[in-house]
Amino acid sequence: VFGTFEVHSFMEQTHKVQKKIPEKYIRESSMIRGPKFLVRLKSHTVFENTPIKLFCTVEGYPTPHVKVCLFLSLSLCVCVCLSSCRCGIDDTAMYTAVASNSHGQASSQASIIVKSESKLNSRPLMMCSLETSYQLLIVQPCHFLTLFLLRFSDAILPEIKYTKINITFLETFNVTFGKEEDCVTLACKMTISPNLANLQPDALWYRDEHLLKESKWAKMESGGGVAKLTLTHLAKDDEGLYTLRMVTKGGDAVHSAYVFVEGTELMLSCAPRCSLLSALNLNRIYYNTISYFKVSKCEKVGTENWTQCNDSPIKICKYPVPGLFEGHSYYFRVRAVNSHGISRPSRVSEPIAALDPTEFERLHGVPSAPGQVVATRETDTSVLIQWAPPKEPNNLIGYYIDSCVKGSKDWDSANHKPNKKTKFVVHGLKTGETYVFRVQAINELGLSEESQESAPLSVRAALKLPSAPYDIALLYCDGESMVLNWKRPAHSGGAEVTDYYIDRCNVAKKAWKEVNVPPIKERLYKVPNLTPGSVYQFRVYGANVVGLGNASTSSPPFKCEAWTMPEPGPPYDLSFIEIRDDSLVVEWKPPVYTGASAVTGYYVDMCKKGTETWTTANAAAVDHCYLKVKGLQTGSFYVFRVRAENAQGTGKPSVPSDRVCAKTLPGSQEIKCGVDEQTGDIYLSFESCQMAEISKFVWKKSYQEITDFSKGLAIKTSGSNSTLLFKNPDKEDVGTFSVAVTHTDGVSASYKITAEELAKMLTLSYDIRNPIIPLKTELAYKILERGRVRFWLQAEAISSAVTYKFFANNKELVNCEQTKMSHDVATGTIEMVLDHFTEDSEGTYAVQIQDGRGKAQSSLVLIGDAFKAALAEAEYQRREYIRVKEGTELYTVANLKKESAFHWFKNDVEVIPEVPADLGSGVCKLLLSQFSKKDVGVYKATISDDRGQDVSQVDISGKVFDNIINDLTRVAGASAADLVIHCTSEGIMLQCYMKYYTEEMKITWAHKDSKITASERMRVSGTPAMATLEIVEPTEKDKGVYTFEIKDSEKTNTRHLELSGQGALFWFSDRGKVVGGLPDVVTIMEKKTLSLTCTVCGDPKPQVTWSKNDQEVEPGDQYVISLDSGKFASLTIKGVTLEDSGKFTMAVLNKYGGESVDIVVSVYKHGDRIPEIKPSPTPKRIMPPTMPIVIPTAAKPASAPAAAPAKSPAPAPKSPAPSRSVRSPTPSRRK
Repeated sequence: VFGTFEVHSFMEQTHKVQKKIPEKYIRESSMIRGPKFLVRLKSHTVFENTPIKLFCTVEGYPTPHVKVCLFLSLSLCVCVCLSSCRCGIDDTAMYTAVASNSHGQASSQASIIVKSESKLNSRPLMMCSLETSYQLLIVQPCHFLTLFLLRFSDAILPEIKYTKINITFLETFNVTFGKEEDCVTLACKMTISPNLANLQPDALWYRDEHLLKESKWAKMESGGGVAKLTLTHLAKDDEGLYTLRMVTKGGDAVHSAYVFVEGTELMLSCAPRCSLLSALNLNRIYYNTISYFKVSKCEKVGTENWTQCNDSPIKICKYPVPGLFEGHSYYFRVRAVNSHGISRPSRVSEPIAALDPTEFERLHGVPSAPGQVVATRETDTSVLIQWAPPKEPNNLIGYYIDSCVKGSKDWDSANHKPNKKTKFVVHGLKTGETYVFRVQAINELGLSEESQESAPLSVRAALKLPSAPYDIALLYCDGESMVLNWKRPAHSGGAEVTDYYIDRCNVAKKAWKEVNVPPIKERLYKVPNLTPGSVYQFRVYGANVVGLGNASTSSPPFKCEAWTMPEPGPPYDLSFIEIRDDSLVVEWKPPVYTGASAVTGYYVDMCKKGTETWTTANAAAVDHCYLKVKGLQTGSFYVFRVRAENAQGTGKPSVPSDRVCAKTLPGSQEIKCGVDEQTGDIYLSFESCQMAEISKFVWKKSYQEITDFSKGLAIKTSGSNSTLLFKNPDKEDVGTFSVAVTHTDGVSASYKITAEELAKMLTLSYDIRNPIIPLKTELAYKILERGRVRFWLQAEAISSAVTYKFFANNKELVNCEQTKMSHDVATGTIEMVLDHFTEDSEGTYAVQIQDGRGKAQSSLVLIGDAFKAALAEAEYQRREYIRVKEGTELYTVANLKKESAFHWFKNDVEVIPEVPADLGSGVCKLLLSQFSKKDVGVYKATISDDRGQDVSQVDISGKVFDNIINDLTRVAGASAADLVIHCTSEGIMLQCYMKYYTEEMKITWAHKDSKITASERMRVSGTPAMATLEIVEPTEKDKGVYTFEIKDSEKTNTRHLELSGQGALFWFSDRGKVVGGLPDVVTIMEKKTLSLTCTVCGDPKPQVTWSKNDQEVEPGDQYVISLDSGKFASLTIKGVTLEDSGKFTMAVLNKYGGESVDIVVSVYKHGDRIPEIKPSPTPKRIMPPTMPIVIPTAAKPASAPAAAPAKSPAPAPKSPAPSRSVRSPTPSRRK
């Protein structure tokens, strides 16, 4: 049919068809189908140099891409014309057309046989290039159809072999977390080998297995060994599993990772967000708050001519749009509405043409809850979640997965776009933390109930089989056995590789046999029972708790010949620690075979990546098995090997090491050295920046692992920190110490302790372990009353755990009545009071103190003249003294007998003491309680017996009186408590409790730093138990800070109290009050009606009571009591009589107190003269609160510790209160 068409005309028709395609509508739900050939290819037999055309027609949906020599966008069906202007013999072949899209694949074949004009038999030739031999014409393009015309030779044609292109990813994109409106770039760097300009791989990007196309939302770049996908404006639709597939003729290279998209936080509102209409995907965070949706349509994209489709609110995520014109294409978008506003519109949908509408499936409600949820380990930051689907899916769209730390209720959403599968990998979890998980299903109507929570799971990497060991090396052969070594597996599988197994193979026999049945624990093994002269190969397996891993590659062939060379064998087990930007430390183990003499040194060779030149890192051989290599280039890769040397020469090099990059590990820290301030231990501390579940710290000295802990070394490890402690440090601890952390990316460090540094640390350690308590004063003495002697000293600071001992002439004293010992932590004072100081007390006194590890000692020598002076002073004080203690006591000490007569006199008048004289002890005292000026006078003490009479007297006046008051003030000031507030009938009272108070003490009250002068309104007073300041009827001006000072000759004690806010005055201002309206005297004729009315106030509203002649008024027909609006109180007396004359009292009271007033009522008879009663105004009586009032205060800290207030403070003066009477009923509101 098409044979008569010209190619140019054919292409014009194709262009017209393509131009009309966007105007046609194909409903996706009804037209989705795989490719299908409507017209298949047909076989032909022709002579050479004859033009030939092949045609086929294919249909399918969705829209495909066709790539033969170029990309074409196709629609509904396709007609393909393969045209060859001239056929040659080499065009004989089987041709196949393969059509595929996301829903399947179809193919059609046809044979072309080209015969020569000389009638020779056709012969197979190689296929030529499609681009140069054929013309491909495409008519009526298909939906997502990729069409390839391939040519397959028949059995006689040779097999076509494609160039194998290997792609290795160097850098890949990881799991990505983003927010809406962010820009995210996913990139992979790779090597392509061979890198041929005309055979570059294709970079295809997929999201959730759907191929992505270039658009303004997705920008793609490929070339130069880099493939990039940039998501320019993230939306919920962009969440999913992204896959990069690098396609070559020899295979694919694939990498995948998940991209999470979280909703952004709105600054001014919490309006919901809505994603693409086609995805039916809402931000679940706002789903339950959404009121309804608005759907808008537009016929031409790029314009703002959007019209709303729905007049009534839409509650679900589906809406049949009415009023469309058949054949017209429309774009749609959706906005969500909640109580805070309207969201931004979703992305615009693809153009949808209106043709045959179909019915929506009937909705049956939200899905039921998903079934059992199972969590399993995947990596150290992710967990695989699997669950059973809901029993009632009801048009299920997908699932949401939540995670929560065990024990908390903070659930976090793991995905922000419905997941369609019943498994999901939750990323971004904290290693070592324990989580639980749950799942919810969603459809157009909303979310299901949550599933049951999964079992708790700790986030750890899943255990796997180890990878294979590698680099098997021969270390020694004696002719019958071989010593082998190998490198541990590169990946342990998350568990320690504990066992190894070896197989051997006699190359001549080609049979593998097991070498060991019990596992090998070390990576060094002697293989016995070998045949001399035979050649063997070996392979090694590694095993962990999961099982046996894969076998290593076979070793090079090793011939079983005894080693007799004089040089040493190869070192082995090369490893690296302390990798930094320009240096690293190489470690190795000495060779098993030493040669004809002992090994004397080692040489380290290195080779930089990209070169084949080995250079020696050390000019002179080192005699230890480690070397710090410096001068490396940052970021460069190196390979190392080691050679051993003895007297005969240098031996074989070791197996080359793995390549290592000279780059400091991010987060690396160095070892810290110091002295513990508490224990005095020298320590080396290291904090690891990486830790695995099975990681261990390995400490070494001179790069030899420390295993001997008998000399006081100790290792303490907690989490990611490890400390090496030197319990008994000495000069032998000089050297280089290093630490390495296993199962990390090479975390390690070292520290060199020099002799000078060690000496300083030893000195500091000794001072910490043997501290000296600093003393302010050395041991001293003081003569006290009654001739007692106080021995004391003062330290800079002591704790409550301090212990001490006193000695007299090298004899330890015991704490008892005769030698009372005590200490004061606050002042650091330690003392001993010797009660009897006599001639036998001469000598040397000492005290030893220990506080924790701190010690101190002090001594005092009292001999000769110094002792005599002290003894004389003690005897004088023993004869008579005055001591003040919460009052004043007069003491005298005398030589008394039971028959002695003892008397006290004041101003020659005998005073009988409350406590009789103790003639047995010789101590007689006279107690002067509540000491004040009334106690001034001359006091005498007389004693008489058969030996005669003696008199002692003291004049308590002048300076002596002042000294006593000063001592009392010192005691009172030290015991002064914080200021408190007490409510009185007239105002408030500030009180300061103390052990003793008298008006002779020097006290000061101040308000806002201004001294208060005593007045009728500011009453300064006190009782023996406290000092007081009463403020009568306080006002707002009385707010502020009040200060109380009590001063002795040495110190001033201060207490503060702040009256602030309403709390200080509310009780007084808000108490019940009588504002006015009542007269003082009322005269009224009998049988008249008397109304006593006044205004009251208070907060809360007060209660009003009335009484007559101190008797309660009973309300009834005659007496009517009312309270209107809580402030107008009245007493109405109907038909007054002479008996109603008397005193009426009204009391106004709430919880803060109140007032009462009196009214005198005089009743006279009709016709009598009105009595003249002169009013005598009576003041209002203030009533105290009915319950304790707590007044909030903000007290400033006192200058000295305050003692507790006295248990029984003097009560406040009582206020008069009216007698018990009835309360006024609250009247109903007047209409």
